[in-house]
Amino acid sequence: MDMPTPNPDLLAQKPKLVAQLRAVLPSDAVIDAPEEVRAYECDALTAYRCAPLVAVLPSTTEEVAAILRICHQMGVPVVPRGSGTSLAGGALPTADCVILGVARLREVIEINTSDRYIRVQTGMTNLSVTAAVESDGFFYAPDPSSQLACAIAGNIAMNSGGAHCLKYGVTTNNLLGVTLVLADGEVVEIGGAHMDAGGLDLLGVICGSEGQLGVVTEATLRILPKPEGARPVLIGFDSNEVAGACVADIIKSGLIPVAIEFMDRPIIRATESFAGAGYPDCEALLIVEVEGSPQEIADQLARITTIAKRHNPVEIRESQGPEESARIWLGRKSAFGAMGQMGDYICLDGTIPVGALPTVLKRIGELSEAAGHMVGNVFHAGDGNMHPLILFDANEPGQLESAEALGADILKLCVDVGGCLTGEHGVGVEKRDLMTHQFSPADLEAQMAVKDVFDPTWILNPAKVFPLAVSAGRRGAQ
Repeated sequence: MDMPTPNPDLLAQKPKLVAQLRAVLPSDAVIDAPEEVRAYECDALTAYRCAPLVAVLPSTTEEVAAILRICHQMGVPVVPRGSGTSLAGGALPTADCVILGVARLREVIEINTSDRYIRVQTGMTNLSVTAAVESDGFFYAPDPSSQLACAIAGNIAMNSGGAHCLKYGVTTNNLLGVTLVLADGEVVEIGGAHMDAGGLDLLGVICGSEGQLGVVTEATLRILPKPEGARPVLIGFDSNEVAGACVADIIKSGLIPVAIEFMDRPIIRATESFAGAGYPDCEALLIVEVEGSPQEIADQLARITTIAKRHNPVEIRESQGPEESARIWLGRKSAFGAMGQMGDYICLDGTIPVGALPTVLKRIGELSEAAGHMVGNVFHAGDGNMHPLILFDANEPGQLESAEALGADILKLCVDVGGCLTGEHGVGVEKRDLMTHQFSPADLEAQMAVKDVFDPTWILNPAKVFPLAVSAGRRGAQ
């Protein structure tokens, strides 16, 4: 993965940069020792590593603004970082950059259950937002698999979703407003504690912008009343394609479950060995969860099982209580850890039309066989957000490269059937060089023109999202 050559002038200015940062931050908020900055050399895309020049840990919006003013004046690139859980290299540093971590920005600023919002600093973890309001009978809907660790800042940067996004949407559907610090240190407020702001949809531009346009330090998030109840049903099938066809039929029926999760045989086997959830011996299974009153739940599950029976399922197991529900979800929630015990893997994030699931799953199997890499499929099937896991041996020369080539073919397949490169992980560096497969030169130029407005000198999160050859004329414009 190509990265820009470090600017020797910036490397030489490290003592001056550190001195200026220490003048505006607490002493423990500036990390410059080589052995200490190594902790920030990568995110969850661990195949690529590069220690930053300096790392800083501000605690307030004002400190973030002071950092960005210094870096803007000196022309130093800044890489915003949430909790470092990005699977796309979204927080991968360059050797001449400042890592700006938001981990200390973790205060709850306001809770308003009457108007159904919470305002928080963006270093708070996803799960801690729900923890702050659950005693009042509310929750925050987006639920990425990494929600125990991932920060709201990263969720906004990548427009994260989760298992329940089919009904409740992804981050952009639950984000009401942000405090944004621009590249030159200016602080702006976008949106607020209301459904929609007048004028241009700047909030829609910011959510999913991967730290290219500014650093989000505070966020106003929609909170929702907890549902009266919820129950899943587990449905096993004898082929991936049939399971995919069942998903398409559920969606076509007009039903909107709170979640439809898909697991194929490699994932089922791995999770059974790892967690012992008691899943059936089958090629593919779905976990379909619905919520509402007892009568609503019973009606929805009856309709779903009727649809499933048309596809000759191996087994249908409808939960009858909380313990059985937890058992059904156990394997799905353990899937990524279970696959990690089998070896190294790349987790992809292509998104496709739901109707294309049978075709795409079959083609992924063919590509997997041809490439000689096992691929496990576990994903949010209801909205077509694929998460193929490509197994490889990092200690075997050439294995990473061949796994990445297979990943590129799968992502191109997603685009070719009418989907896109990413649903919630973002582009980062992982999919950067595939952007030309989805977007025309004019499309990319329009996107880069937006960055020109927010970050004219292109110091924010360098070498991400846009192919280096396409953006070369803009980098280092200062």
